[in-house]
Amino acid sequence: MTFQGSGPLDTSDVSAGGSGGGGFGGGKIALGGGVGVIVTIVALLFGLNPGDILGGDSSNQQAAPGSQGTDSADSRELQAHIDSCTVEMANTDDVCRIVATKDSLNKIWAKQMRGYTKPETKIFAGNISTGCGAASSAMGPFYCPADRTAYFDPAFFADLKRMGGSDGPLAQEYVVAHEFGHHVENLTGVLAKGQRMGNDGSRRIELQADCLAGVWAYHADKGPDAMLKPLTEDQIATVIKSAQAIGDDTIQGSNSNPEGWTHGSSTQRVRWFKIGYDGGKPSRCDTFATNDL
Repeated sequence: MTFQGSGPLDTSDVSAGGSGGGGFGGGKIALGGGVGVIVTIVALLFGLNPGDILGGDSSNQQAAPGSQGTDSADSRELQAHIDSCTVEMANTDDVCRIVATKDSLNKIWAKQMRGYTKPETKIFAGNISTGCGAASSAMGPFYCPADRTAYFDPAFFADLKRMGGSDGPLAQEYVVAHEFGHHVENLTGVLAKGQRMGNDGSRRIELQADCLAGVWAYHADKGPDAMLKPLTEDQIATVIKSAQAIGDDTIQGSNSNPEGWTHGSSTQRVRWFKIGYDGGKPSRCDTFATNDL
């Protein structure tokens, strides 16, 4: 359990979507099937713009039939689930944990960043239409700067565990915090800067988002309105485990080529999360101001 307190969560900026296909976590597009799905998730893990990743022009992409999911039974069921979320439920329910983490992140960043504005949060399954083009659950969590929305399929947490990470509560919250880190980068202009720089820029963007997730974790259990209970070393260890599992070198294995890294090595991802968590200062997260990633 990580959240403290009781009562309803703010769901005004959270909506359900997707074509469904079997409940809250179903409907993955199996590109290659079986292991191919995991490879796709790994390759696009914590992605930013599905239109760019897939090599298409998001302005011309057409969503798959039913991808909006606004009128589907699955989507209505998921929306009802979201709207029923409470703080207590966030300690046992993955959907509500995303909502509660979103609330905590918005509180923290409103204090840490002048002019902060909240992103939208979309919880979905299957295929979905975004401001960046058509996307699917197989892509894992991502943030679309065009519509300023963070997208999550709760089924990803089980995939992360299968990849060697953790599905513990704080590890799941780290995933949400990372995507909100991309929103912060979008607001500061860093996101656009990095996207113009190729792989090196992508790597710096991703490592900065890890650092900003660490900043959130530092502040989230402090103060009279803290939503999280005091974090333990064991909980932080689950984040470290997950960061290690999604490093480019871990994913690519023995044939890993640092020049092709887009997210950073396992060591780098852990290091930058720790930089943010050590003192909680966003100013220390400037990955563009150093050659020592």
